[in-house]
Amino acid sequence: MLDIVRSNNDETQSGAARVFTFFRDRLLAGELRAGDRLLPERELALALGVSRPVLREALRSLAMLGLLDIQHGRGAFVRAADASVLGQALTLCLAPEPNILDDVLQARIAIECQAIRLACERASERDLQAIAGTLDTLVDSLDDPERGGPADYAFHSAIVRASNSGSLMKIYEAISPLLMQSHVERRRDTFREPAITTHLVDAHREVFLSLARRDPDAAERRLREHFLIGDDLRRKNLISTYQPKEQHS
Repeated sequence: MLDIVRSNNDETQSGAARVFTFFRDRLLAGELRAGDRLLPERELALALGVSRPVLREALRSLAMLGLLDIQHGRGAFVRAADASVLGQALTLCLAPEPNILDDVLQARIAIECQAIRLACERASERDLQAIAGTLDTLVDSLDDPERGGPADYAFHSAIVRASNSGSLMKIYEAISPLLMQSHVERRRDTFREPAITTHLVDAHREVFLSLARRDPDAAERRLREHFLIGDDLRRKNLISTYQPKEQHS
């Protein structure tokens, strides 16, 4: 009996993989676009060599990811991907990983450094105004991690958006739940340290000015310095907190 159950599970997983692969490949080839209706269930099951129950389960999974709209009596229609839905799924996959917030920070650095270089070339005046607008909120929220974290995220997200790269923005949005948590926790670790908060304002201002001057090398350098100096200050603060005090006679 156990072997039969395992066999059925393997068949289901294999069939679902064929459905997912079909869907992915048709999207990449441009043969499926938002608004298109998939083949009727019977035809699609025959074409993919899967049972109709397996097909239905796979299509429901795609619908849960926001990639399909299943309408009773009409069929399944392709939807434009919703990064927030995909982000929740990605967060669930990444959350159990050890040191995930440190790891996602490295992904953030990679995305933002390329984004700011592109933004130096592509950012519109409206993009620059949007980034500048986030600076005021960032300054006003230095003593409040619950407001400061989202304000910090808004500044960096506006830079990525100014790159006018759909791919970078989708990836950034997909990991946004983890990024937001990272911003808030980093603010909790540092908001009581004047040296760090002063640096925080100056660093963001310098990043913005380099971008506004459309100097990609300077902008990327300022951004990397912002990450490095912030980490160094937090590390020194941690050492100072836990280092034994000198004994005086």
